[in-house]
Amino acid sequence: MAGATFHHFGVPTTQQAGKEDYLEGAKVYVTNADDHPFHIEFLRFEKDSPMHPDVQNTPHAAFMVDNLDEALQGRHVIVEPFDANPSLRVAFIKDGDAVLELMEAR
Repeated sequence: MAGATFHHFGVPTTQQAGKEDYLEGAKVYVTNADDHPFHIEFLRFEKDSPMHPDVQNTPHAAFMVDNLDEALQGRHVIVEPFDANPSLRVAFIKDGDAVLELMEAR
């Protein structure tokens, strides 16, 4: 995929893994990958999180893309685009058994 740059590796966990931010719409606590020496983001989901089960249970690689809508064309989207925060729009796809997060800065 042209214009895709590795950003972080996401790992679902049941343990608090340092300073977390809460994403209310996804009902998930996340750490900041920029604070980890290997750019790992830990995700701790609430039991009633609406996120796709593959996102809740499978580690994922995340990539920054120039245009999220274009990057999603022809892909198996499992989480439609949403605003993670005012400056970041994200979606999740599956490529075979791999879960990938695609991110677009605003």
